[in-house]
Amino acid sequence: MTTLPADDIFSKYPEEISIERKPHGVLLITINRPDRLNSLTMPMFKAMADIWVDVDRDPQTRVAVVTGAGRGFCTGMDVRQPDPTLDDAIELMEDERRRISTLLNMDKPLISAINGPAVGWGLSMALLADISVAADDALLRDGHTRIGVVAGDHSSLIWPLLVGMAKAKYYQLTSASLTGAEAERMGLVSLAVPKNDVLERALAIADDLAQGSQQAIRWTKRSLNTGWLTNALPQQELSAALETIGFASADYIEARQAFRENRPARYPSAHGNSHSVLVASTHNVAN
Repeated sequence: MTTLPADDIFSKYPEEISIERKPHGVLLITINRPDRLNSLTMPMFKAMADIWVDVDRDPQTRVAVVTGAGRGFCTGMDVRQPDPTLDDAIELMEDERRRISTLLNMDKPLISAINGPAVGWGLSMALLADISVAADDALLRDGHTRIGVVAGDHSSLIWPLLVGMAKAKYYQLTSASLTGAEAERMGLVSLAVPKNDVLERALAIADDLAQGSQQAIRWTKRSLNTGWLTNALPQQELSAALETIGFASADYIEARQAFRENRPARYPSAHGNSHSVLVASTHNVAN
């Protein structure tokens, strides 16, 4: 972790979120759990919602870059954590609401350096950046439906605008994977480059922006986000609420158990057990 002065606005963040100041006001944020492909613990979700408020108000920061340590960008929630309670899921939904709203309203540019697998929340973080630079062989997958929950992080907000509704529905409903190179061809990411060049390219773009007209750049971002993206926030909040309900469902419980046992999931809702879904959800929340 980069050592920051005690009075630095970012010094409060845990070691799982490494922060480094680069020249010309570029801030490098690294999700730092390489042994777990940078999957997030529950406290990390909160920190990754708070940090954009600090980026926006920090006078030293002009452009932010977010990446992952090691060979991955971020693979979403760490499934080794205990199953979330309904209260946990609601808190996560509120953190996500703050994160996405702040990202869309933050004037300072954000660049994602997608150096490896970006799954679930990780793909959301990657695609909600203003400019996304992906390794051409990086694996990208939403994955939510495979664990029995709605794709609520970002999909209804950004996918249809980037790639159209037909592609958005295909990749969201099936949780199919694609590479960074395929994502560039579809328009899902800004650029695809060789893996070893990802961070260097992202930082070079950030440095160029940081030395440009800050007013012109920030107001251009604001004019693009206003309407195109901010008007879609109610859709995103609906998907997030539905995802939250899903965290208390039998399908989600079964998906997590199947993952732990290294076997295919047998979703109760796919076998005519809709009543058991509700009963299991109530039981899980109560306990």
